[in-house]
Amino acid sequence: MLRGFKDFIMRGNVIDLAVGIVIGAAFTAVVTGFTNSLINPIIHRVGGGGEFGGKVKIGGGQVLDWGAFINAVITFLITAAVLYFFFVLPMNKLEERRRRGEEPPPKTPSEEVQLLREIRDALVRGTPADNVPVYPSDAPEGMKSR
Repeated sequence: MLRGFKDFIMRGNVIDLAVGIVIGAAFTAVVTGFTNSLINPIIHRVGGGGEFGGKVKIGGGQVLDWGAFINAVITFLITAAVLYFFFVLPMNKLEERRRRGEEPPPKTPSEEVQLLREIRDALVRGTPADNVPVYPSDAPEGMKSR
């Protein structure tokens, strides 16, 4: 039972979805701050003076709060656009490249990796250990080469 759940969770789509939700939630807070701090004052200037609230009394003490609705729409549009252009579009292009067989060029291996490969190749070739000293000649007694 737990194995099936683990397989389900470790599928790529579920992980991508979880990452998208977390990034979206975090970015929504940024966009809300941007909208409240920059966009709302601009709308206030364009719409005329007075307190910006975007509220219209419709009778019976009821208020239609169109300002909050416009704020939510702007927040949604900005969030959706940024998520699409910075996450979805690049991932789609990468997936398209993989389908065509165009992998991005591999990074050149670091110097450590190259040295490890040389050591591995020397071991595979079977370089005799007798030709290579195990310890330097100035090693403490008992640790010198054979």
